[in-house]
Amino acid sequence: MPDKIRARFAPSPTGPLHIGGARSVLFNYLFTKGQNGTLVLRIEDTDLERSSRESEENIKTSLKWLGLDWDEGIDVGGPYTPYRQTERLDVYEKYVGQLLESGHGYKCYCTEEELEEQREECRQKGELPRYLNRCRGLTEFEQEEFAKERKNVIRFRVPENETIRIDDKVRGIVTFESEGIGDFVIVKSDGIPTYNFAVVIDDTTMDITHVIRGEEHLTNTPRQILIYKALGLPEPTFAHVSLILGKDKSKMSKRHGDTSVEQYMKKGYLPEALINFLALMGWSPEGEEEIFTMEQLVEKFSLDRVSKSPAVFDIEKLNYINGYYIRNSSVEMLTRMAIPYLQEAGYVPEKIDAEYEAWLQKVISVARNYISYMAEITEHVDVFFNDEFKIEDEMAIEALKGEQVPDVLKALQAKVEREELQPEMVKDLLKGICTDLDLGGKKVFMPVRVALTGKTKGPEMHDLIPLLGAERIAKRISNSMSQI
Repeated sequence: MPDKIRARFAPSPTGPLHIGGARSVLFNYLFTKGQNGTLVLRIEDTDLERSSRESEENIKTSLKWLGLDWDEGIDVGGPYTPYRQTERLDVYEKYVGQLLESGHGYKCYCTEEELEEQREECRQKGELPRYLNRCRGLTEFEQEEFAKERKNVIRFRVPENETIRIDDKVRGIVTFESEGIGDFVIVKSDGIPTYNFAVVIDDTTMDITHVIRGEEHLTNTPRQILIYKALGLPEPTFAHVSLILGKDKSKMSKRHGDTSVEQYMKKGYLPEALINFLALMGWSPEGEEEIFTMEQLVEKFSLDRVSKSPAVFDIEKLNYINGYYIRNSSVEMLTRMAIPYLQEAGYVPEKIDAEYEAWLQKVISVARNYISYMAEITEHVDVFFNDEFKIEDEMAIEALKGEQVPDVLKALQAKVEREELQPEMVKDLLKGICTDLDLGGKKVFMPVRVALTGKTKGPEMHDLIPLLGAERIAKRISNSMSQI
């Protein structure tokens, strides 16, 4: 094994990058960065029917959006190229030959029907369905006869009565008994290696020192260790991270909400927030702090603080963290993010000049206080754009029927026409109306709010009034009073 730490993220490109995959690559990223190591991105595309370049591009785009760049691998290159399994078949062939020659591998000619019979035999005995090693002892003559009419796979000969021990950096010592495994396929009938075989050869030939991956891979690990031993290869250090569960404690799926990074990207979550949230799913920092920059995560992360217990995907917590980042991000960036949503909703034109964008930034600066992710922006901006609203709330209508209302609204118009208002001036303006007309605050503030928004609740008047300006305020007052 090399002195320098080398870890890898090796996704199968059979769909978009899953939240669980993003958490795995994040832990690999934080670990390698904190140890001055190397992160490799390798593509495991031996599932020819389901793998696609489209999915591969989605995975790479999602990783880059999250800020999880890799040091070596696809697109970047490196000393162990190629980094796509279907381009490494000649590498695997060499090791397959070694296993066949040493007797650790053998050809199996069982048909699918025969395999199902063996699985059913196990079920009848109350055992886990597995291959019953029927082709283990075929003579050379029997192999020749089978080869005339059947294709073969290559299986690994699992040793009998052996305890396989894994020293896992998250789960501790984990053991498996070889009796429950059965001789497994390492090369399919089309010559393509299976995952458990290819991953061992890739990790070995790429000098991977640490394998940090999801707990669902733990049951694959004994098979992989057996291959390492059969080939006389050093084993990497394993760390299996707990599953991500939904709030009902079942494995996270679509019924729990969005499961891919791409979906959160499209909804306008901030990558920094998603990274912060994912880091806290299964890893516990010291202290009570929950908001971390990537640099702080790199500094603080360690495998010994990764929990064995499943992590629960709490969308409310993600929204809280994302809301924090929204309220602490530059309004210029948020405006750029918001514009496509506002355009799609019909609030904002396709072409925007500098003056309009400056006004829009002020709108976003107010509206961001009410949202958890940017796609929600359209639910909180109608009050800034729609001057011809209809008043439907009975309480709002009653607020405009007071005998003082015409004088209040006339005074408001007179004051906003005299000077260009700033937010900090609005409170004094409204208090001035109270003083001038000798009215309590409720008889001034509520009619003003309803006249300008059609509702009894909404953004603060000191945020709204400066953004409307005198002309639009007059238009809204006229629209509201015409409905009384």
